[in-house]
Amino acid sequence: MSIVIVDYHKGNLLSVERGLVGAGADVVVTDEADVIRAADAVVLPGVGAFADAAASMEEMGQMEAVRAAVAGGAPFLGICLGMHLMFEAGTEHAPADGPLPRGLGFIEGVVDAMPRTDAAGRAYKVPHVGWNSVEFSEPNSLFDGIAPGEFFYFTHSFVAPPSVATIAETVHSVTFPCAVQVPGRPVFGVQFHPEKSSDAGARLLANFATIARAARAGSAHADKVAENPVASKE
Repeated sequence: MSIVIVDYHKGNLLSVERGLVGAGADVVVTDEADVIRAADAVVLPGVGAFADAAASMEEMGQMEAVRAAVAGGAPFLGICLGMHLMFEAGTEHAPADGPLPRGLGFIEGVVDAMPRTDAAGRAYKVPHVGWNSVEFSEPNSLFDGIAPGEFFYFTHSFVAPPSVATIAETVHSVTFPCAVQVPGRPVFGVQFHPEKSSDAGARLLANFATIARAARAGSAHADKVAENPVASKE
């Protein structure tokens, strides 16, 4: 079982690769659509702007390859910009007189700029850079062994909209989704950088590797049953 890290030529992927290898995963870094499409699990890291990343991924055939992998049951983790790209569209670097750049479309909504003031008019620094707490109330396999309120490292200027996919939140100028999951599927995104978040981040990456292994084992068993119905009695 290997986890494919998507290289869309917009950032340094080494820290993400190291984090997953440290979690015990076999990792392949690639920009090749065919390899992504056949992945056991996919990680989409994030450095850069929504419009530029989306355009690069479209040009290299990666958008459709990621969609195909996820449609085939591959677990997915989007990190920072990678989480933004899970949504329908984003305003970052969008043309002034054209349609918004399109994302993967796993989750409804548009990613937009983080407000620079809160509801009371207090000013906040944007980009939001540094350690902040991650709050969640419902248990989730991605946060197994991680307590609500744990601190993770953030660096971003845009935020995802609230949605039914939200599984954790953080407060800066506004309360925003800092982790999402497509309901009922092993398709996750995190706004923070787990690869830069010390022990808590390492645990989250290890949890994703565990999710990926479990999904692969379940798929292999399903294939075995399909080939030999007697296997269903094991």
